[in-house]
Amino acid sequence: MIDIQTISRLAVEAMLSEVSATPKPGLVDRHNCGAHHDMDFFTFVSSSAALSDAYRAMGQVGIDFGDQEITDMWPMLQSVGYEMEQRMFEATKNVNTHKGMVFSLGILSACAGWLSRQKNIQSITATAICGAAAQLCAGLCEKAFKDMDQKTALTKGDRMYLAYGLRGARGEAEDGFPTVMTVALPMYTLLRDTGISINDALVETLLHLVAHTEDTNIVSRHDWDTATYAKEAAKRVIRLGGIHTEVGRAAIEAMDQDFIERYISPGGAADLLALTHFLYEIEKVG
Repeated sequence: MIDIQTISRLAVEAMLSEVSATPKPGLVDRHNCGAHHDMDFFTFVSSSAALSDAYRAMGQVGIDFGDQEITDMWPMLQSVGYEMEQRMFEATKNVNTHKGMVFSLGILSACAGWLSRQKNIQSITATAICGAAAQLCAGLCEKAFKDMDQKTALTKGDRMYLAYGLRGARGEAEDGFPTVMTVALPMYTLLRDTGISINDALVETLLHLVAHTEDTNIVSRHDWDTATYAKEAAKRVIRLGGIHTEVGRAAIEAMDQDFIERYISPGGAADLLALTHFLYEIEKVG
């Protein structure tokens, strides 16, 4: 059965694997800063290091509440999550590198910890973790968005819900991370199991996520048309063979430059990519 050290290790590994994957169109990677001017690869390294103990804390909350209803741990997770964000901002000099990851990966870490205490669980699978996340986050969107208007909208996610009905990271969590489970994890598993490098598996999976995700980060920076443009760009690269062909690799590089020039950053897809790696790896030890 999985332990707290494994949960925290894989959470940090997921963050570092995501930022290390190269090339990633519009995103920070080992080659460039993507469509960003306030962060680079080392900003993400600093942020990941600052959060290393925090995911252990999230997993420990799950373990501590393992003999209670899963929803009972939500207030404690919120408290730990706030502390995690403060650590991140201190390490990055107030640059938001991993706020979405703190939310989503923190939930998965807590759910893995909670499942490790359940007597009827023989092995901790991605399906079990995401199912637990859906239980934990039941009603989250209704609570967050109920009676909201332009004056009370506090975050980009709030404004995207009002403008387009997008539920963003909250909706993914409440629904049990369906994009990860139906799009990203099957693709990533197939690629990893065929022996492709971790880097290339991550890049190819990211393309599929960009092609199928309503990315609130893109919409908030631009508009719905730009988000549609990004999805179509990813689909074109996939049709060219993606990471598997020379022409596809060249198209990924060109897509990166295009996204940088257009200031397009698929940050929502990047977060889902890290979750995908976490779930893939945890299944191997769970």
